[in-house]
Amino acid sequence: MSLEFWITTFIVVASPDTGAVYTIATGLGRGARPSVIAAFASTLGIIPHLLAAMMGLAALLHASALLFDLVKYAGVAYLLFMAWQTIRQQGAMRIDADARPRSVLRVMVDGVALNLFNPKLSIFFVAFLPQFMDKKAAHPLLDMLTLGAAFMGVTFAVFALYGLFAAAMRDYVVTRPAVMAWLRRSFAAAFVALGAKLAVTER
Repeated sequence: MSLEFWITTFIVVASPDTGAVYTIATGLGRGARPSVIAAFASTLGIIPHLLAAMMGLAALLHASALLFDLVKYAGVAYLLFMAWQTIRQQGAMRIDADARPRSVLRVMVDGVALNLFNPKLSIFFVAFLPQFMDKKAAHPLLDMLTLGAAFMGVTFAVFALYGLFAAAMRDYVVTRPAVMAWLRRSFAAAFVALGAKLAVTER
C-alpha cells in the first residue's frame, strides 16, 4: 500500500463524522471501555458498505434515486433521533456522572446503525479504493478487501484515540454543569448538522 493511501485514509478518517462524534460522546458519558466499544462498532458499520462496493450494490444505489433516498433519509432520521436523545439526556448520548451502564450490545447497535444508514459510504468505497488498487492484480476483489481492511484499521485506531481522550476528560466535564450543558447542545447541533449534510447529499 502506498504512502498516499495511508495519508489520504488518515485525513478522511480524522475528519469529524457521525462515528467520531458518537465515540467522543460515549467516552465523555460512559468512560474508556465503552468508548473503545463505540469505536469498534463504528468501524463495523463500514463492513456492509465495503461488501456492497465489492458486490456492485453501490452501483445500484448510485443508479436508483428511490433506493438511495430511502437509505439516506433513514440515516437522516436516525441522526435527528440521536440529537433528540442528546438534548433529553437519554440513551447513548447521556453525559452524567451517574449514568447507568449500557450493555455492549446497545453500544454496538447504535454505533453500527450510525454508519449503516449512510449510502454515500458505499459509493465512497467505489470511488476511493480503486484509485489505490493494482491495475494488474490477479484478484482485484481481494485487493479491494485488503485496502478496505486497512481503512477500517485506521478508523478504529483514530476513533479509539478520540474516545480515550474524551474519557480522560470525563471527570472534568461531569463535575461542571455548565460544561455539560454546552457539550449536550454541541453534540446535538453536530448530529443535526450531519443530518442536514446527508439530507442534501446527491448520488
